Amino acid sequence: MPRRARLDVPGTLHHVIVRGIERRDIVDDHRDRDDFVSRVGRLSLETNTTIYAWALMTNHAHLLLRSGPVGLPGYMRRLLSGYATYYNRRHRRHGHLFQNRYKSIVCEENSYFKELIRYIHLNPLRVALVESLVALDGYRWCGHSVLMGRSKNDWQDRDYVLRFFGTIEGEAKKNYREFVKEGIEEGRRSDLVGGGLIRSQGGWSAVKEMRRKGIREKSDERILGSGDFVDQLIFESDKIRRKEFFVLERSREVEKIMKKVCDDAGINMKELVSGNRRRQVAAVRRSLAQKLVEEIGLSLAETGRKLGVSPSAIAKIFSRRANNKS
Repeated sequence: MPRRARLDVPGTLHHVIVRGIERRDIVDDHRDRDDFVSRVGRLSLETNTTIYAWALMTNHAHLLLRSGPVGLPGYMRRLLSGYATYYNRRHRRHGHLFQNRYKSIVCEENSYFKELIRYIHLNPLRVALVESLVALDGYRWCGHSVLMGRSKNDWQDRDYVLRFFGTIEGEAKKNYREFVKEGIEEGRRSDLVGGGLIRSQGGWSAVKEMRRKGIREKSDERILGSGDFVDQLIFESDKIRRKEFFVLERSREVEKIMKKVCDDAGINMKELVSGNRRRQVAAVRRSLAQKLVEEIGLSLAETGRKLGVSPSAIAKIFSRRANNKS
C-alpha cells in the first residue's frame, strides 16, 4: 500500500519520532548528542518551528513541535540530512543513518498536549538511560531538565509548557514534576505514538462502546484527535494541497508559453531570463509580459521574476502600451 501524504498546516502540533536505520544507534557519545541537540535548536529558530518537548535516546529521538512557515518536512529535512552528513563524516561511514521515513503524528492540543510532554520526557527513564526521576531532573539530553530549570536553552518554549501547570513558576514546576511522577507507572503508551480511531478514543473497548451506541467518529491513522479535529485538519491540508497543485500547474503552463514564444522568435530562453536588452529579446519580453499578466493572471512581480527583470520594468511595458493606445 502506498504511503499517504503527510498532513501539515503551519501551526500544527506534531509528535515526531526519528529512528536509526535498522534500529541502529544514531549517537555514539556526548559530542554527537551535542551536535544533534544544537541542530534541533538552531534550526527551530531559523525556521520558526516551536519545540515544546524532546528526548534523545541512543537509537531514536522524540520531538513535540509546532510547525512553522516552512512546514514540518522543511525542518526535518534540514535536521536529519545535516546531522547524518556530520555523523558519517566524523565516524567515517557511508549510507543512510535514519529510517527513510520519520514518523509524525498530528495531535489535537487540547486533549493531548500535557500527556505528550510527559510521555516524551519520561523516555530516558523508561529505557533506563537514567535511574530515577531525580536523575532525569538534571539529564542534559531531554527537555525535562529545561522545564525544571536545571538546563538552559533559548529555543525550547519552556514558558508555554509551564503555563499549563500554574501561573507562578515555582508552583508550575512543582505541579509539572508531580504530573510527570504520576506517569512513571504507566509505562509505554502505545496510544501516544500513533493515530487512528482506537488510539484517539483510548482503546478498543471505547471504540466498541461507541459502535454499540451507533456513534460514528471520523478518524485517520496520521492524526491523534477527535472526529471534528480530523475533519478540520484534512480540510485545511487539502486546501493547501489544492493551492500548491494550482501553483505548480500554472508554473508549467507559463514555462510552455515562454518556450513556444522564444522558439517561434528564434531566441534562447537563457537570453530572455538573463535580462538581455537586445531589441529582439526585448520585443519577445514585451509580448510575454502581456500574455502572462492578462491571460495567465500573474502579478507584475511574478512576471518580472519569470522574465528576468524587475516589477517596475514590467509596469513600464504596460505604461508604454497604454500611452501608445491613447
